Formats: sequence, structure tokens, C-alpha cells
Amino acid sequence: MAADACIFCAIVAGRAPCHRVAEDERTIVFLDLFPAMPGHTLVVTKEHFENVHEATPEAMAAVGAMSKRVADALHAELTPAGLSVYQATGVAAGQTVFHYHLHLMPRAEGSTLTLHGRAQGDADELAGIAARLSARLG
Repeated sequence: MAADACIFCAIVAGRAPCHRVAEDERTIVFLDLFPAMPGHTLVVTKEHFENVHEATPEAMAAVGAMSKRVADALHAELTPAGLSVYQATGVAAGQTVFHYHLHLMPRAEGSTLTLHGRAQGDADELAGIAARLSARLG
């Protein structure tokens, strides 16, 4: 997928909306619009890489460092029973947006392991969670 047709590139460029949580020089963090669970967060490279095979070690390290910060914020703010950390490369693995990113998905006891929710999340709930996480991350 070309960067000019990529929804995550549009978010990075400010041409598409998101419920932003944080960002730094190399990454942007926002809530998934179709959350598997409340707080389902995406950590996305600002530079376009289609998948793990194209991503540079530096970009992957930046995603890892930001993911640790966001995981700690999710733990403190939402107190989930667990957290799934998932990166999908290729359709067979569940990749639906072809831009390197990592999913952080809070989990409740007994919740079904899914990568995407079936319905778009409530905009007010997403905005509220994004604001709480953003404040926690400073």
C-alpha cells in the first residue's frame, strides 16, 4: 500500500482524525476505532512501513519504548486483568491496515481473544479514555 493511500499516514499528517493518546519523534499513539476492549490502543510508526519486514530496527525500537510507556499507563488507568500485545504482518495474521503498528489490548478475565471489535467504539468513551491516558503519559 502506498503511503498516500494509508489511513495511518493520513492520521500522522493530521488529515484524518483520531483519539490521540501520545506521540514522540518516531511514533504516534491513538485508540483503535473498533476496539476489542475499552482502551485498545495502537502504537504506530510515523514513517510508513508496510509491515515488520520493512520496518527498520530503529523504528521497531521506538514502537517498543513507547509501547512500554503506554502499557504502564493502561495498567494504572484501567486496571485490566491482563494485556495482549500484538503485531500482525500479513492478511493471514489479521493485518488490516498495512502500516507497521502494535496493538495494546487490555483484557478482562474470561474475555475472548480478538484483534478487532465488530462495532465502532463510542466516540465519547474513546475520547475520555484517550484524555486519561494522555494525561497519565504527560
